[in-house]
Amino acid sequence: MSEKDKFKYKVEIQQMMFVSGETGEPSPETTGVIEEMVRGQVIEMLLQCTQLAARRGSRSISTDDLIFLIRHDKAKVSRLRTYLSWKDVRKTAKEQDPQSGGGGAEPGDLMEEAAAGIGTASGPSATIIKQKKTKVGLPWEVGSFFSETVPEREDDEDEDEIEANAATLQRLKNADERTRGMTRDEYVHWSECRQASFTFRKGKRFREWAGFGIVTEAKPNDDIVDILGFLTFEIVQTLTEEALKVKEQEDAMQKEQIMRNSKKRKREEFLFHAQEGRTPIEAKHVVEAFRRLQAPKPKSRAMKNFSGGVMKSRLSLV
Repeated sequence: MSEKDKFKYKVEIQQMMFVSGETGEPSPETTGVIEEMVRGQVIEMLLQCTQLAARRGSRSISTDDLIFLIRHDKAKVSRLRTYLSWKDVRKTAKEQDPQSGGGGAEPGDLMEEAAAGIGTASGPSATIIKQKKTKVGLPWEVGSFFSETVPEREDDEDEDEIEANAATLQRLKNADERTRGMTRDEYVHWSECRQASFTFRKGKRFREWAGFGIVTEAKPNDDIVDILGFLTFEIVQTLTEEALKVKEQEDAMQKEQIMRNSKKRKREEFLFHAQEGRTPIEAKHVVEAFRRLQAPKPKSRAMKNFSGGVMKSRLSLV
């Protein structure tokens, strides 16, 4: 199998890394390592979803099985529920008014615009904002145990939503800082990269890449594919941000070592000027970032009574 056939999402991963803060051009080796990690995460999610479906006595996996795997990450679950809500709103708006072009924007854009308070004035945007409050219910929530539900207020936000909104606003702040000094052409390119997706208009390629029909017998529906597309973007973003931290620490250690070994001030200045050009993250940074993200959580150590030793655990979801 050639390099081109093995790695199918080199361009998409480069675009996602650029949006996540990687301003350099990563090497094919780096994007290949990230793609293998993302594929491993998708396969692990499908395997665990298949096991959950089998416990329910079903052969086909559902969206609830997929969301159940990330239930401990409340901010991510809330963002995913918002994503699904906006997807439903977009579909409804397109059915009600096909001429309005409601299908032109990605759900991720609508989610971030809602978090930023964009489009709250009037017209179609205001209608979408009003419809946004249709929440996606989860079967393990306390409210689903009762036949009657308490009506929600317009200004009512639970802790999960507040946490998710804070994380989304932080990402919007980071994006604003990254794009503040961009020219118009650079910002247009950044906006195009923001639309990168593993699944959008690539459903058939994604199904073959993820091993649908091999990893899981049943063919997941479009909602499962959309959720996996959302989660794959989150995985690439998390890996990139963690790899940037690893590289920053490595660069700081190298500079400190150069200062120790240098004897003349002019020599020090020359070395620092030579390193002003920022280099992109490498495969070793991504591997170290993945290792840190796979480190056992304190809760896992507590379940072992802090006894130490080798802890056998399956692949953790990023």
